[in-house]
Amino acid sequence: MSDWAPDVAKLVAYDDAEWMAVERAFCGRLLAYVARRVPDHDARQDVVQEVFLGAVRGIRLYDPAYTFEQFLFGICRNRVIDHQRRQKPLAFGGRSDEDAAALELEDLASDDETPSRVVRRRDLEAEGARVLGRIVKAWVQETWAQGEFQRLIVVEALLAAGWRNRDVWTRLGLRDESAVAGIKFRALKRLREIALEQGAERDLLAAVANALGEEQGFDLDLRRVWLAERASCPARHWLARHLAGTLAEGPAAFVRFHVDDAACPWCRANLDDLGALEDQAALAPILERVGLSTRELLRSKGRA
Repeated sequence: MSDWAPDVAKLVAYDDAEWMAVERAFCGRLLAYVARRVPDHDARQDVVQEVFLGAVRGIRLYDPAYTFEQFLFGICRNRVIDHQRRQKPLAFGGRSDEDAAALELEDLASDDETPSRVVRRRDLEAEGARVLGRIVKAWVQETWAQGEFQRLIVVEALLAAGWRNRDVWTRLGLRDESAVAGIKFRALKRLREIALEQGAERDLLAAVANALGEEQGFDLDLRRVWLAERASCPARHWLARHLAGTLAEGPAAFVRFHVDDAACPWCRANLDDLGALEDQAALAPILERVGLSTRELLRSKGRA
């Protein structure tokens, strides 16, 4: 099974057929993600419908640095949060837009920083996150290609799942805590080497170095970037092979850890969808509903 991706140029041109293909390809996995978080059946369908409408509205802002699936799941995550806020507004702190704006102004005025310095720092942090995401993905791909799946499991447990060295040692059955520390040290060393190979500007490398534990001054969180970039998520065809039981033990062990222990929500949604592929008839009602609303929006975009 290949990992299909749409022709973004056709999507930007509001091509009906390409958008319908997107809905057929991604509706099931988005619904599976939402189903774990939204108990009401009708509300789930509302959320998924809003995801596709949001994708149409935002497609001209699509950043090719991310996969199209990341683009859709990012919208989906936000729509789920919006739904949960509407259901339980106080559970999220009850902060209003006015409060957020006040905090923003307070931040701009603090620590004797000028607005231009604050903006510059934030720009560096945003670009640093993108560079750090590329670095982590490059390391994951390199490690996977080398067949070092235990190393991949240990580093994901430490840097992405937030486990302590002792947790990794005892739960994964390693020799001792020093073995875990050694794997982490070598992984961070290689990540730093990849960072230097990126050839980014000096200030940007400083932001990345901070995330890798070398310097201070930038708010760049390695774990947050790893999760946001889905840096270690296996491709959908690997998940399909895992479900079919045809993976070799090395990659199978990593996929099990990634899905069961690290509890990746995106890959769990993909597995739920893959496991239900034989029941495509169940998706027919929501596909029809989503298709109608999307085509209406596409027609309005075409007239604009």
